[in-house]
This record gives sequence, C-alpha cells and structure tokens, in this order.
Amino acid sequence: MILIYDKSFEGFLTLVYEVYYKSLRPSKIADKMPNTLLLEEIVEIKTTKEKSLKVLEAIKKKFPKKCFELILNSFMCDTKEFELALLKYIILGFKDTNELFNINNPEVFYLENLQKELFHHVHKMTGFARFEELEDGTLYAKIETKFNVVYFLGKHFFKRLNNQKYIIHDINRKIAFIKNDDFIGIQNIASFEEPKLSQDEQKFKKLWTTFFKAIVIETRENKKCQQNFVPLLYRTYMTEFL
Repeated sequence: MILIYDKSFEGFLTLVYEVYYKSLRPSKIADKMPNTLLLEEIVEIKTTKEKSLKVLEAIKKKFPKKCFELILNSFMCDTKEFELALLKYIILGFKDTNELFNINNPEVFYLENLQKELFHHVHKMTGFARFEELEDGTLYAKIETKFNVVYFLGKHFFKRLNNQKYIIHDINRKIAFIKNDDFIGIQNIASFEEPKLSQDEQKFKKLWTTFFKAIVIETRENKKCQQNFVPLLYRTYMTEFL
C-alpha cells in the first residue's frame, strides 16, 4: 500500500491517525501520485485539522520532550525519505516509550542519525551564511540549503544580533525568518523583488572581494583542500566566492 499526503506536518499527523485507527500497512509514503502503473493499492490522505490536532496532543502527552523534538527535527529533513521511518517510530512510541531510546531499533537508529546530520548542516550554515545590509539597515541573508534550517538559523542569530533587524530567506522553500520591530518568526514568501543594498554594503563587498583575492597565493592554491573546508553546497551566496 502506498499513502499519498500533502507533505505538510499537519498532513503527516493526519496520516498517522489514519494508519493507527484503520490499521493500514503502508510500504511507501509519497507526496504525489506515481507516474508508473503499480499493482499496489494507493490511498490519498486528506489533511484534517481535527485528526492532526488529536495526534499532536497525544504525542505531546505520551512522548518525552527529547523524542517529540526528534519528530519535529526529522520533518525538517525534507529532502530525505523519512516518513515511513517516522511513522513506525511514532507507532512504536505509543506502544512503549522506552523503545524510543533503543538504538538497536532500525527506525530509532535512522532518525537519530538523521537528526545529527541536520544539526551538522545547521552548524555549517551558521558560519557560512552571509548577511548584506539593505537600504533601511536590515541585514538580509539568502540561503539555499540541504534541509529546512531557517528556524534554527533565525534562533541562532537572534541571540547574537541583539536589536538588529534581519531576514534569513530560504530561496527554494520560499520561506524566511524575519526579525523586526513588529514581528519575530517564519513567514511564507510567495514572491519578492531583489532588495537594494545600502551604499556602505556595496563598498564593503568590493573591499572584501579585493582582500580575498589579494591574500591568495596562487602557487599554494589547493582547490580540493578548499572544497573540504568550504564545500560547493555552501558557496552560492558567500561574498568571497561571487
């Protein structure tokens, strides 16, 4: 059996409800109908607020905080096929919460490692994200990331930028963490115009690029070593590589 859902967190919780109460046994969970003809039964799960809230409250009540956070963090790894493992993990927790700490369980092992990969990616992005000053003084950073890390980056820089207004914009996912005088949190960005940089920012970008090129010793250049420290994945919006 293949289950289809809308890729939202509420949709996944609805899916958990349907599987749990209807005793469904999916072999795969996807976000769209397969292109090829399959012999397996395909069931489309429609997101229901009432069902998703019921499951959410049950998880909050039954699961330890650490395990609940693992569920949320797994959902941030949206480029991985985590749904089937997460479904089994949640069902396992409803049966016996002690098993959620059993690393010998394949679902627990997989999700724990997925969370480590997520946090490693977040750590990298805190160092490689580049802010630019806009005309109104707001700091603006564009990112394209492997996982959905906007919330984690927004939380990280909230502690470090004090009263500074800033925007961290995930271009591909069309979401942004926004911090200004009136709002702190994540918003959907359906479309946007390229923001205008302040005059000082344009000057500093030129100075930084010039400095970066000036310190290069061509005879000692090692592209492979450089890519080990700063993989190509992180360079898209780094000023020194533009």
